[in-house]
Amino acid sequence: MDLSLDEQQRSFQALARDFLDREAVPHRIAWDRAESIDTAIIPAMGEIGFFGLTIPEAYGGLGSDYVTYCLGLEELGRADSSLRGVVSVSAGLVGGSILGYGTEEQKQRWLPGIAAGTTLGCFGLTEPGNGSDPATLTTKAVRDGDDYVLDGQKIFITNGSWADVCLVFARTGGPGAKGISAFLVPTDTEGFERREVKGKLGLRGQATSEIFLTGVRVPADALLGEEGQGFRVAMQTLDKGRVSVAAGCVGIVQGCLESVVDYTTQREQFGKPIASYQLIQDMIAEISVDADASRLLAWRAADLIDRGEPFGVAASTAKYFASEAAVRSANRAIQCFGGYGYIDEYPAQKYLRDARVMTLYEGTSQIQKLLIGRARTGINAFV
Repeated sequence: MDLSLDEQQRSFQALARDFLDREAVPHRIAWDRAESIDTAIIPAMGEIGFFGLTIPEAYGGLGSDYVTYCLGLEELGRADSSLRGVVSVSAGLVGGSILGYGTEEQKQRWLPGIAAGTTLGCFGLTEPGNGSDPATLTTKAVRDGDDYVLDGQKIFITNGSWADVCLVFARTGGPGAKGISAFLVPTDTEGFERREVKGKLGLRGQATSEIFLTGVRVPADALLGEEGQGFRVAMQTLDKGRVSVAAGCVGIVQGCLESVVDYTTQREQFGKPIASYQLIQDMIAEISVDADASRLLAWRAADLIDRGEPFGVAASTAKYFASEAAVRSANRAIQCFGGYGYIDEYPAQKYLRDARVMTLYEGTSQIQKLLIGRARTGINAFV
């Protein structure tokens, strides 16, 4: 693996950082308090290229590599992880699924808008009764002539209130993974209802919703892939999604490092900057090491994707380590800030709140350990 970035990658990284420092960082406290970003930033992010990085030029994207995509998500995680979630779900989970399994008609219909940030997607997998065990989902899709009729409920759906299309996973067959199919459902379809979840600990700026499907009728050509292929669509997409989460966590750790260095070199106690004290430098060093290690693990997984090599275990490793590192680093950042770390005038407490959910979604830390353990031992601890 070549750990150096080329000129194009560094150029996008600098462009992304400059844009977010102007358009996001000054507003993130207000967005967090209001529990919503200013959605006008979404198409502006599309113009920069955040949504189109891994979408081919034929469908309006930039056709870039996955390492560059990670660089963009790092900057989003550093600036405001709520923005990272909007991009990685719409472009990564939904756009990636359409790119991998969609018909040409489906690609032409949805991908240009997703790449531009003018169409948002949400990923309708998790249900109130199942999260880590999606093979037991209960949402149903029943064939009725040339249509399917969907009924069920989804929860914790990022972009749910804003999305134009929902990738809904529903049961078309018997129990278990083989009975699940995937459908591209326009959110303005009759019977599709969404209610935003408020009062979240972190990621307060992004829309997280509960979705209700009551007699939602879609044509048969809304099916993504084949009947019974939905579980494979979800799992393969989530493997890449875990790399996205890892990259966003790298951004959180990097943000912790930068804010702590800036604060501790200026804040004085006992007549000198607190950065001069050994125990403060100990915490800074720990954050710095976590930033480097997380970044290398995320880049390794992204590089494997770009090379077309198996990356599932590397994705789980990166997601597990980087999400836990983000929590550790944010905790240390608060300690370095002292009492000021506990208020939202400074970013440390927001980094901690945003980091905490990263160990939960797209596969908990415990699920990642089971996936890694299965790969190393050949023994499946899930059953």
